[in-house]
Amino acid sequence: MAPYRMAPIELKELKEQLQELLDKGFIRPSISPWGAPVLFVKKKDGSMRMCIDYRRLNKATVKNRYPLPRIDDLFDQSQGASVFSNIDLRSGYHQLKVADGATSKTAFRTRYGHYEFLVMPFGLTNALAVLVALMNRVFHEYLDKFVIVFIDDILIYSKSEKEHKTHLRIVLQILREKQLYAKFSKCEFWLKEVIFLGHVISGRGVEVDPKKVEAVVSWAPPKDVSELRSFLGMAGYYRRFVEGFSKIAAPLTKLLRKNTKYVWDESCQKSFDELKKKLTTAPVLALPSNHGEFVVYNDASYQGLGCVLMQDGRVIAYASRQLRPHEVNYPTHDLELAAVVFALKIWRHYLYGETFKILTDHKSLKYIMDQKNLNSLQRRWIELLKDYDCTIDYHPGKANVVVDALSRKGKKNINDLVDLRAINVDLEVDGVTGLLARLNIQPLLHDKIREKQKEDPELAKIIQDIEEGKESPFEMVDGMLKMNGIACVPNVDNLRKEILDEAHSYAYAMHPGATKMYHTIKPYFWWRGMKKEAAEHAFTCLVCQKVKAEHQAPVGKLQPLPIPEWKWERITMDFVYGLSSSRGKDAVWVIVD
Repeated sequence: MAPYRMAPIELKELKEQLQELLDKGFIRPSISPWGAPVLFVKKKDGSMRMCIDYRRLNKATVKNRYPLPRIDDLFDQSQGASVFSNIDLRSGYHQLKVADGATSKTAFRTRYGHYEFLVMPFGLTNALAVLVALMNRVFHEYLDKFVIVFIDDILIYSKSEKEHKTHLRIVLQILREKQLYAKFSKCEFWLKEVIFLGHVISGRGVEVDPKKVEAVVSWAPPKDVSELRSFLGMAGYYRRFVEGFSKIAAPLTKLLRKNTKYVWDESCQKSFDELKKKLTTAPVLALPSNHGEFVVYNDASYQGLGCVLMQDGRVIAYASRQLRPHEVNYPTHDLELAAVVFALKIWRHYLYGETFKILTDHKSLKYIMDQKNLNSLQRRWIELLKDYDCTIDYHPGKANVVVDALSRKGKKNINDLVDLRAINVDLEVDGVTGLLARLNIQPLLHDKIREKQKEDPELAKIIQDIEEGKESPFEMVDGMLKMNGIACVPNVDNLRKEILDEAHSYAYAMHPGATKMYHTIKPYFWWRGMKKEAAEHAFTCLVCQKVKAEHQAPVGKLQPLPIPEWKWERITMDFVYGLSSSRGKDAVWVIVD
């Protein structure tokens, strides 16, 4: 193809960039019979990027279908990590050499000469697949252990600083051996939270990158289908953070249908504003652990299907979609079952092989596995359900799981959380109370534990041993003594009692029994004899003694009588005294058959 015509400013830029590529040894003069034209694209900062129009070459190229990793799967691997480093390769494509026999195919024509690339240029259809395959091959041994690779971004994650030091050394050594070079200005090390692929990952979980949300919030109402599609693409990237995303976005997605006139009405504006609001108040989603115990909440209506995946009382993800045209005709029973099937399909990688519970607000679904008269659609879905080790239970009320740190048994207005954020109070979804979630204002409790640990003689001795370099199952993390990543609570200032009180008597804790209370606290706090103290705390709770029903058989002779087989076989009687006198009598003899 002949070179494209260029403006004087573009010709000047072309000359400079060609010389730079020649000086770096990335290109050389060519005598190839082929040649692609050059064009320029303006970057956000106003500078010009030189691009080669390889469309004809790409059309004739056999495609390399090497898969890109799913972003959601990458995040799941970092569960339990608290220290992060991020390494970005310098011009990743340019670190790959083109095979000697293939350089002529990369040739491009310019006003200043005919050149070909010695390194991988941007714009080739298989360039991305080759780079991803290389990175996965290089770090294959450590993927899903402490390394996440996405194209030329490398994320190293560890549970402690000691581990991270080892992991970081391994990764840097591999980069040196393979002669892969990072751009130091874009690398970040020893972080408590890291921005990766538009998300913020930390020990708390994964949340939306505030900078990306700002772009959505400042978005003006779309003027045409193209702008609307761009907005929904940006917002949809974070749909796992928004409960009922499809239902909220329904008025907007209707405008994208074929043969639909673009009319921006009040319902569209309301949907547009609601999506922006939801993203600004998006919760921190927990990362799934590998011990199962998942709970799936389902909800279906004629606006769409929605479901929530939870584990240990924390939200892992939201999912929703609008109804397909034929599903609008489904009866309620089939629609609710469709929501269950939708959840199983979209979260199969979490649920398959695990024992989990499905909660639905449609009571008859609880007995779906035992029903005999099923239509063909229901039979097909039942076969899918049989592949999973799950139970379906009835959950009264809509499955609107509230992630603003409140139980569904006591909802409050989300404005409370917004007001707290406005005064810079750090909000964290925590599982200490054992319910869906709770509001936990950090770092008050952890700061108190950190400060008081040295006042506890037992913990002070352990800290001293660690400082002297003695071997110990304990470790110091951010100035706090921990065992297996769990905070050690000193026996000072009633700190232990405060934790037990919150886990048992907190407004949304619902006074659990000793075993449940212990397992609720166990992932977050540790002290010697904690299980015994939790049991004593639960057994001595005055409220539990007054209110909770006795589940053991009565002692001694205080046993219920057997049911009589015939009338007057067994009677009971009693006297009622203190009544108003009538005909000289003030008592009643009551006999019950």
